Amino acid sequence: MELFNQLQLETERLTLMVLDETFADLVLDYYKRNSRFLQEWEAKKEPEFYTIRYHQEALRKELSKINDGDAFRVWLFKKDEALSKTIGSIGLNNIVHGAFLSCHLGYKLDHTEINQGYMTEALKRVIEFAFTKLGLHRIEANILPRNARSMRVVEKLGFYNEGLAKKYLRINGKWQDHLHMVLLNEAME
Repeated sequence: MELFNQLQLETERLTLMVLDETFADLVLDYYKRNSRFLQEWEAKKEPEFYTIRYHQEALRKELSKINDGDAFRVWLFKKDEALSKTIGSIGLNNIVHGAFLSCHLGYKLDHTEINQGYMTEALKRVIEFAFTKLGLHRIEANILPRNARSMRVVEKLGFYNEGLAKKYLRINGKWQDHLHMVLLNEAME
C-alpha cells in the first residue's frame, strides 16, 4: 500500500497537497473565510464543524481513506504563498475498484480566487493523477444547474452531460437537482 501522507502534485502556479491533521488550522481557516460563499453550494454545517478538533479528526479519517484507496483529496496552495494559506480543495470520493474504477469529484475554491483559472489548472493535474496513478476509468461530477462557473470548468476539461439527477443532494438544507457530468479515461479499453 502506497502512503499518501503529504503527497504533493505541482502545476505551474499551484502546489496540490494531501494533508494530515497537523494542517487542521489551515483547513479551518479556509472554511471560516469562505463560510458564506460555500453555504449556497454545500450541505449545512453544524457549529462543531468550525472547530480545530473537528478538522483534526476529519483529516485523520480522510488520510486513512486515501491510504485505503477509497478516496483522494488535495488542498490547493499558491506557490508564491508557500503553505501558509490553502485556497481550496479537490476530492475524489467514493472510489470504487474492480469492474467500475470510478469516483465522484468534488472541488471548492476560495471566493477571492475565482475566475483566475486556478481550479481548471488544478483539476487537470488531479485528473491526470487519477487516470495514470490511481487507474480510474470514470470521474463523475454532480453540479447544481445554476452553478455556471463550475459547469464551465468541467466542460473545458472535456466532461459531458449524462443527464439530470432529480433531488440528488441535500444542499443548504434542501434536496436539489444536479447535472451528472462525466469524464472517461479514453486511454483505457
